[in-house]
Amino acid sequence: MSNIPILKERESQIYRKGQSGEFKMTCGKHSLAGSVSQRACVFCGSRVVLYPIADALHLIHGPIGCAAYTWDIRGALSSGPALHRMSFSTDLRENDVIFGGEKKLYKALSELIDAYGPKAAFVYSTCIVGIIGDDVAAVCRKAAKEKDIPVLPVHSEGFKGTKKDGYQAACNALFELVGQGNTEDIGPYSINILGEFNIGGEAWIIRNYYERMGVKVVSVMTGDGRVDEVRRSHGASLNVVQCSGAMTFLAEMMKEKYGIPYIRASYFGLEDMSKALYDVAGHFGDNPDIMARTREMVRDEINRIYPELQKIKQGVQGKKAAIYVGGAFKAFSLIKALRYLGMDVVLAGSQTGNDADYDMLREMCDDGTVILDDANPLELSKYIIEKKADLFIGGVKERPIAYKMGIGFCDHNHERKTPLAGYIGMLNFAEEVYASVVSPVWRFAPARSLGRTEAAS
Repeated sequence: MSNIPILKERESQIYRKGQSGEFKMTCGKHSLAGSVSQRACVFCGSRVVLYPIADALHLIHGPIGCAAYTWDIRGALSSGPALHRMSFSTDLRENDVIFGGEKKLYKALSELIDAYGPKAAFVYSTCIVGIIGDDVAAVCRKAAKEKDIPVLPVHSEGFKGTKKDGYQAACNALFELVGQGNTEDIGPYSINILGEFNIGGEAWIIRNYYERMGVKVVSVMTGDGRVDEVRRSHGASLNVVQCSGAMTFLAEMMKEKYGIPYIRASYFGLEDMSKALYDVAGHFGDNPDIMARTREMVRDEINRIYPELQKIKQGVQGKKAAIYVGGAFKAFSLIKALRYLGMDVVLAGSQTGNDADYDMLREMCDDGTVILDDANPLELSKYIIEKKADLFIGGVKERPIAYKMGIGFCDHNHERKTPLAGYIGMLNFAEEVYASVVSPVWRFAPARSLGRTEAAS
């Protein structure tokens, strides 16, 4: 008898590819407070987007716990300043809730700006601020006028929606910087990279690819980001958006105001990485040299790692993988990469996918694959056992699930330090999958033996 609760499948949120009936995912709905949802709050969503801007001050207006929860949340690397890695909070207490926290916020802003000399400051509103009604925007305007730097309110009260709403709050604040810088030296073959957060140094890898093609990268938003680069980003000819959930809001705003078109891209896996480069080269089709350099670079990069990938493929072919990530676009690339290695994807889900994402996910998956939106740990555990997965790919919240189930785990979110984007990233990913799946330790993992036996019965 299984000691894992058997859960009734929630209508329209768990779907098995190949089952009869209408395919309809109820995605994007708000998770209930106190529930076992995997989704984070609005404030958390805004922090993961803005946090990597390394020369800005990030001040959280709220209780100290909100700052502690999101400190170093992306682990984003910087090639210069590291002000973003310092966690500042107004530390609201009971008296502040009763009498208001505006004076405390103004004092904190003034002292921090004087002490650190940031290029800009972001002030994040948390749940308690939305309840007591502090006029954060007014305080920011006052501080900006006195200190002569942009001081931008981020309206990210956690209870207002989901993590995806936090992305939009962050983009709204970021958009206030766009259009404020000089663009005279920016040529016609130029792009902004949106939705890349430089967790393992990926922004440096991707920027290098584009510059080898002959394309200027004006700004990366927000990995290894700089305020001055964001301020002049409206001078680019094209926006390349990696994470559709996080930064499409900003791309749409820049398209409407500045006429900058955007394309979606993924930098993970051989197929999607190459497509991302070729799509940019194709956009600048009036310069054939860019396409020629792109073809040569792609050929050289793939030839460099191809022999090692073939060796790894022999060891993992036929193994089963489960995927649960933040954005569905990331899941698409993971499915392609795992198939390239000869592995089967038996479970795929996301926290922030939309209807179009799930339609595409259904088309990509094989019959029998379980597709989930906003799953909780018990549901993920249930289907990992049922589908007899050998590997679970997710983020920090999913790691304990894999270890309790006695299967390998690959971090594809905030906690990792190894780059997984680009061609070298694909090799790093393949090596991690191989090390995780074929490790002899799993022969001695009781949880795996128990799970397999119960699933079979």
